Amino acid sequence: MQQHFHWQGLDPSTRGASVAMGNFDGVHRGHQSVIDLARGPAPLGIITFEPHPRQFFAPDTAPFRLMNAEARANRLARLGVQHLFQLPFDATLAGLTPEGFVTEVLSDGLGIAHVVVGADFCFGKGRKGTAQDLATLCATKGIRTTIAPLVADNGTEISSTNIRRALTEGRPRDAAAMLGHWHRIEGEVLHGEKRGRELGYPTANMSVDGLHLPKLGVYAVLVDILTGPQAGSYDGAASLGVRPMFGENRPNLETFLFDFKGDLYGQHLSVALVDFLRPELKFDGLPALITQMDADCTKARNILSAL
Repeated sequence: MQQHFHWQGLDPSTRGASVAMGNFDGVHRGHQSVIDLARGPAPLGIITFEPHPRQFFAPDTAPFRLMNAEARANRLARLGVQHLFQLPFDATLAGLTPEGFVTEVLSDGLGIAHVVVGADFCFGKGRKGTAQDLATLCATKGIRTTIAPLVADNGTEISSTNIRRALTEGRPRDAAAMLGHWHRIEGEVLHGEKRGRELGYPTANMSVDGLHLPKLGVYAVLVDILTGPQAGSYDGAASLGVRPMFGENRPNLETFLFDFKGDLYGQHLSVALVDFLRPELKFDGLPALITQMDADCTKARNILSAL
C-alpha cells in the first residue's frame, strides 16, 4: 500500500482511483462496507484525515480514538487498499467550503474517479456539506459518487461510539463483533522500569496516549510482532492500567508473551484484546502479585487455546 500525505504534488499515476472517504476510526464493519463499495477495476484508495478533525477542533477533549494512524494504516493494508491518502487536517483544509473541497482536493488535487461515503458523512467549512451535497458537487467534476447505508447488527448501529462503550465496559468480544476483527493496540515497545523481568514476567511496554482506554485490568491477548527478526504471532496476557502496586498514575499497556524469549525494545507490536480477565488490583506484597499473575496466565492460556 502506498501512503500519501497531501493532495498536492502527487505523481500522476495516483490519479483515477476509486476511494472510500471518512475518518475510519476502528475500521469497523460499517467502514468496511463503505470500502467494499469502492472496490472495482480502478485502484482502491482511502481518503482520511490526520489528526482526526475532532482532535483539531477540540484539542483538549478526552482521548477517544480507537486506533492511532499506524494501526489504521495496517488494518487498511490488510483490506487490500492500494493508496492511502492521509490528508493533513489543518486550518487550510478546515476552511475549505464544500465546493472548494471537491474542486481543490478531490478533482484537481487527487483526480479521483469515484468516491464512496457513509450516509452520515459531512464535509466542508462548518460541516455544511452533506453526502447528497457531495454527490451533486462531484457530478459537476465527472466524479461518480456512492452513498453507503449505515450498517446495523440486531438493530444496533455499528458505530465507533458503540464500540467504545463495549470496550469501556470490558466487553472486547462484543467490540470485536462490531469491528469485524479484534480491537488492537499498536505501537513501539518502550523502555520501562523492568519490574516484570524481576518478577519472572518480562513485559513489552507500550504507550496508550491519545487512545480511548478500554476497561483497566488484565486481558487475554493475541500478539503480533510486526517488525524485527522475531516477527510472528504469539499468545499472551496483558495489563492495561496505572500499576497501583507501584504508585504509578499514567496508563500504559504491559504485555507478557507466552513462550517467548528475546528483546523487543524498539520493535512494533499489535496487541489484540480477546477477553477481560479481571480489574486492576493492588496487592499486599510481591508474592501475592506473582501468585495472581500465575493464575492470570493460566486462565489466558486456556481461553486462547479454545479460539
